Amino acid sequence: MTRAAGLEALATFLTGPGAAYAASRNTDRGPGATPTTSVLSPYLRRRLLTEEEVARAAQSAFGIPGAERFVSEVFWRTYFKGHLETHPGAWTGYREGLAAARTRLAAEPGLRRTYERAAAGRTGLDGFDAWAGQLAEEGWLHNHARMWFASIWIFTLRLPWELGADLFLRHLLDGDPASNTLSWRWVAGLHTRGKPYRARRDNIRQYTEGRHDPAGLDEGAAPLEEDMPPREVPLAPADTPPDGAVALLLHLDDLHPESLPLGPARVVRVGGLLAHAEGAVDRVRAADAAALADALTRAQAQFGCPAMPVQDGWAGDLPVVTAWAPAGPSAEVLPRDCLRVRRPWDSRAWPLANRGFFRLRSAIPGLMEA
Repeated sequence: MTRAAGLEALATFLTGPGAAYAASRNTDRGPGATPTTSVLSPYLRRRLLTEEEVARAAQSAFGIPGAERFVSEVFWRTYFKGHLETHPGAWTGYREGLAAARTRLAAEPGLRRTYERAAAGRTGLDGFDAWAGQLAEEGWLHNHARMWFASIWIFTLRLPWELGADLFLRHLLDGDPASNTLSWRWVAGLHTRGKPYRARRDNIRQYTEGRHDPAGLDEGAAPLEEDMPPREVPLAPADTPPDGAVALLLHLDDLHPESLPLGPARVVRVGGLLAHAEGAVDRVRAADAAALADALTRAQAQFGCPAMPVQDGWAGDLPVVTAWAPAGPSAEVLPRDCLRVRRPWDSRAWPLANRGFFRLRSAIPGLMEA
């Protein structure tokens, strides 16, 4: 998991399946087939590639009209991050709901059996079991399959959505707290209240090209409800880097130090903080570790200073500057007194992500011109 590998994957997409993205992106051809999506999300999740450079590369390759659909999908990632930053209760609510669901698993044998069968791909539901197996074996699912899986989990198997979101976050190579949490809430009918995503047999049959044809889906289940939706809060202000020597702290939410807006600061030391998702499987932990090691190597070359994993006293008396870490594992372990800088891309887009996606979507042309 390196930036060089991400750039190679981007080039492959732009010279190959990218031209057909708008027409084919909803089709899941299954393991081993040529992807219909970019498969760049593991690199974007860790910002080995940034959303901005990927979107601009697509526009350069396909023109603004030809890249419109792909760029819009890139902005969904930005939207989810900005929305969670202005609705942090969605993350804390997920964590609280997960704890409550785990308590239920311990107390309710029937629920526990259903959960274990679902997680292991032993439900007997065509498609669902295959996706559970692919998740465990590859750490990857097509986005459409993720939606089908989540919908069946919630509405057909009647399992707590938080347990499914946790399963994804622990196994997916691109598991992102914002995208994962809000996507599961959206499927459940909580993010856009009263409007769930229901997996339909005919839709699955069509977009898996007949590979899967699941019977027995509950296609009319009511959306989930909650007593109090996450409250909107003002977007917290970013910090201004000081003029002088600083220690730069890297974390898994932003591993492209070469493009961070550090202003007059002079980086003389770099530390890397490794904070995995709780319970992350070995494949995800290895990818995280490789990505951080790659970023430290590049930072050492960029700034001409020592770069190493964080240990006690690594920064000395220097002020610590870090990229903004959205809600999730990295943000939860950042030092309290570090200075958090925000990329211009996020500063422009996140304030437009406090409501539904289409407010941000309508602003994409202007944001891309900035």
